[in-house]
Amino acid sequence: MTVGRGAAPVFRVPDGLPARLPVERRGGGAGRDAVRLLVSRGPEVSGHMFRELPALLRAGDVLVVNTSPTLAAAVDGEVGRARVVVHFSVCGDDGRWAVELREPDGSGTTRARAGSRVDTAVRLPGGARLVLEESAGGGDRLWWARLVAGAAGRTAPGAAGTGVPELLRRYGRPVRYAYTERDQPLSAYRTVFALRSDDGSGSAEMPAAGRPFTARVVTDLVRRGVQFAPVRLDRGVAPPEAVGPPPAERFSVPEASARLINAARAGGGRVIAVGATAVRAVESAVEPLGASTGAGAPEGASGGVRRGQGAGERGTADPALRDGGAAGGGAADPALRDGGAAGAPAVVRAARGWTDLMVAPGRGTRVVDGLLTGLHGPLAPQRALLRALAGERAVVRAYEEALHGLYLWHEFGDVHLVLPSENPHGEHCSSNSR
Repeated sequence: MTVGRGAAPVFRVPDGLPARLPVERRGGGAGRDAVRLLVSRGPEVSGHMFRELPALLRAGDVLVVNTSPTLAAAVDGEVGRARVVVHFSVCGDDGRWAVELREPDGSGTTRARAGSRVDTAVRLPGGARLVLEESAGGGDRLWWARLVAGAAGRTAPGAAGTGVPELLRRYGRPVRYAYTERDQPLSAYRTVFALRSDDGSGSAEMPAAGRPFTARVVTDLVRRGVQFAPVRLDRGVAPPEAVGPPPAERFSVPEASARLINAARAGGGRVIAVGATAVRAVESAVEPLGASTGAGAPEGASGGVRRGQGAGERGTADPALRDGGAAGGGAADPALRDGGAAGAPAVVRAARGWTDLMVAPGRGTRVVDGLLTGLHGPLAPQRALLRALAGERAVVRAYEEALHGLYLWHEFGDVHLVLPSENPHGEHCSSNSR
């Protein structure tokens, strides 16, 4: 592994390190909590088993967990005579879905597909068609598409977007990539925190940092005095070859979770996010302490990003967003979005809507002190988050140990816990020090 000046470390993950199967399907009767846990406190690194997590935290800490259920978001289709696989990413406010068209690679997974354009029609199982209407990100990977039914091209019946959840229930399977060995049941992609949605919404890809938690680990954490703050962010598709920040995603932070996080911070507890999705959700609901609750949407929230008005178009501020009301808030204050007042006292408010917040070096976090995450490639957005939270030196040290110690990567692999340095003179680049 080499490190470039001002850049993420550059390395190649050895072929044997991606986790090809869930740990409980590798034989030996192991449970989900049998993965390894790499722990970073500044540049200090230690190795553990995940079931040791309760002993590594302390009473008063709060774990922010994502309750979004994983969908069976991959569906086979045809464009002309060519076979494709549609990955359904997120549902917009107008009922259209952001989708990615991929092509089978001959080994049971998919690879990127070029050549999609406006008005491309995809034949789907059950007689439905999917029509691409406009780019969802300025390129040709993600498209806003509408599901239509029958030869007459009628819009699929039911409320906006309801046709897709039924399609996924009947014909979908979990999204997976070439580093995995074979298809797994949907249950393998759902965490212990997942809550069923009445409208069939959820995440296209698993919020994987929560996967190793079991009822036993959760019980031990509660006995330890650790509390849980549930939030929700519906994760879109993020194939390994994609670079750059993720697109806007739908999120919500309930009032009870906001109060719990604020109380923990006031009492000296640490706020530890389980996954990058939990970071994006809670940091999108942050305001400077003392800000008026009628002044606009919480920091990072872009509840007015209407996924039918055109890319990047936003609505006006909606105070109801604060109280967990209907989505429709305004854009964040540009000064805050660009990292203004880093380190200033902040408070979490109840919020829901869309967020395009990306935490990276220079922006930092306002309320999140630590992170539990998987092991990610050098260009993954999660790596930028790690660098913002822990600093470059700590990230390089941790990934050197992960490679040397043969830790397993990706959603079925081992996990990495980043905690604040216990050495007050050590490197600590998080902007939320109190």
